[in-house]
Formats: sequence, structure tokens, C-alpha cells
Amino acid sequence: MALSMKQLMQFAYDNKASDIHVAVGRPATFRISGSLKPLKTPALTPEQTFQLFTEIAGDDEVKALQEDGSSDWGYAFGDMCRFRCAAFKQKGVIGIVLRQIPNDLMTFEQLGLPESIKTVLERPRGLVLVTGPTGSGKSTTLATCIDHINSNFDHHIITVEDPIEFYHPHKKSIVTQREVGTDVPSFSEGLRRALRQDPDVVLVGEMRDLDTIGAAITAAETGHLVFGTLHTTGATRTMDRIIDAFPADQQEQVRSQLAVSIVAVISQVLMPKVGGGRIAAYEILYGTSAVENLVREGKTYQLKSVMQTSKHLGMALLDDFLWNLWMAQKITRGEMIGKCNDPKYMNDKLNEMRSRGGRGWDDNVSYGLEQELGAAPPPAAGK
Repeated sequence: MALSMKQLMQFAYDNKASDIHVAVGRPATFRISGSLKPLKTPALTPEQTFQLFTEIAGDDEVKALQEDGSSDWGYAFGDMCRFRCAAFKQKGVIGIVLRQIPNDLMTFEQLGLPESIKTVLERPRGLVLVTGPTGSGKSTTLATCIDHINSNFDHHIITVEDPIEFYHPHKKSIVTQREVGTDVPSFSEGLRRALRQDPDVVLVGEMRDLDTIGAAITAAETGHLVFGTLHTTGATRTMDRIIDAFPADQQEQVRSQLAVSIVAVISQVLMPKVGGGRIAAYEILYGTSAVENLVREGKTYQLKSVMQTSKHLGMALLDDFLWNLWMAQKITRGEMIGKCNDPKYMNDKLNEMRSRGGRGWDDNVSYGLEQELGAAPPPAAGK
């Protein structure tokens, strides 16, 4: 007997799977601790895959799939969790991917976020960007930040999401959550409308176009705390991505606006943790006067130096954060090299440590960048 979608969701919930993959010609597959694990069941047929889709899709989702070739929506699995669902046509059949969204929000400690970020959430205005590749935990980080504000401040919080992922009950704040396609036609329109609804805090689920980016910067500049996401890695690339989104004749003005409005950039990656589960590494930039000057003058390439010399303020480079996780035996050397921004820098640090006689704690994992690329290992120290 074929498994139902609710059985697959229950399995994902019980085994802490982050995603469910449903594809024709393969058993249902789960992403657990970053790895894909298929069920030991027969491969799914087109008919079974369509049946799984119809179990959780409404009329609007079926129509969107037929007309547009894809559909995205949220699905509540009882009181256990929610799933962000994406169905799509591929090679004439249907594929489905479901991302599990826990009902219980994680704490700063559970996420490994520095306590210094809490001070950012107390700011009355400015732009906070949470960036990283798809699946890096940006939504989870934002949900934790919003929950902290919701629990500690009497604000009006407005979120514009596609779809709504984490549900936030009213606590000390009032929380208004609007879904693109259901409550509002687009991110940019939702953001423009939000500014007429007496907001203190606005969350834009995705800054995916010029109108949305421009509206977010303006909102931050005019007295609101604005949260947004971008699919970039690193603070420098994030700044460049925003500025480059605008026509050349507007970029100088945007640099000036961004310089005064940026409060923080939190860039993150997610990877398997030694012993099971997953762990995040962060790059953190705060909007100090030095950062403001560099952004305004178009010298974003110097932001790395500011982060290196401002660790006492809570700033951190991604590669240094990864190094510390490896030294604490929380990730493997391979994950550290694979997720870093500057493999040569990490390889130099490894070789420097090795030259001092330190071998690291997981020497069964290939040593240094050369080994990662399949070359021979470096000679032992002293030989």
C-alpha cells in the first residue's frame, strides 16, 4: 500500500528531517542532517506523486500548477509543525519539495547567534539583512529575531512573506502577517502598504526586485526597523548586490541611503554537525561609522578589514567563525573548507598550524586545500 503524504510528514517530524522530496522514479526521500535519505520503498509512479500532491493542495494550488507550472503554499500539519510546499512540473510529471517549519521557535543560544545581535533589535530604525544561500536557515534566524521583539517590546510588527512560514501569536507586540498572493499581490506592494499601517517593525520575506529593495531602504531611512533577506554570501557581496541592482545613475544616491540605514548584515551558512544535526556559521557586520563611510565612498572591498578589527564589537568573518567551529570539534575540516569564502586563507591557516606541530583533531579528514582537491598530502612536519 502506498504511503500517504501525512505519513511522510509524520516521518519527517519524528526524524527531524528538514525537507521531503517527492519525485517520480524514486522513493520518497528526506533530508536529515544535510544528507538525502530515501525510504526503502518502491519508486513512486506519476499517479502516486499526483495523489500525494492532491492530498495537501487546494483548488488554488492545483490551478497554479496547471497554469504556471509550479505552486508554492504553506500547510499546517496539526499542531506539530508546518510545511512550506513547492510543487512543480518536470518532464511532464509532478515533483514536490516540502520544507519543515517547526512550531517551536529556536532561541539565540540554540542557533548559536551572538548575544550582541539582541542590541540591534532594540534599534528604532534601520535595515537588518539576513543573507545566505537557499536552505541556510535565514527564515529561522528571522523568526527568532521577530519573536524576541514580539516578547519584549510593544511594537506593531508587519511581515510580508511568500508563503507565511512561522506563525507569530500576539505577545507584547501586535503581529500582522501578510502572504503574497493571498493577502497582497507582491512584496513591493505589501511593503508600500505596510508604511500606512502604523508599523514599528517590517519584515520583507525576500528582497527579490528593484522596487522591493528601494522600498525597504526608504522605509528603514524614514523611521522603521526593516528586516530583509537576500541570497548572497558575505557582507561585502550583500552590499554590492544591493547597489548593483540599481541603474548606474542612481547608485551614488543608493550608497548614501544604504550607508545611513544599514544596522546589521547577518550572513550565514548551514552544515552537518559532528555527532548529528546541523549547525550554522555566521558573518556579522554592524553599521558603525567606519562601515557607513566605506559604503558611502564605494569602498565595500575594505569591509573585511573592518570586521577583522572590530571583533570586540561583535563583528565576525565567516571564515573565522568556521575555524572556531572546527577547532571546537563541531564540524569537519571538509565542511570548513567547503563552506568558507576564502579557501586559500583557510589552507594557509591549516598549514601554519601544522608547521607549529598542531595536527588538528580530525586528521582522518583530508588535510588542507590540496587534499580537498585530490592532490597528495603535504609532508609531515619536520620531514
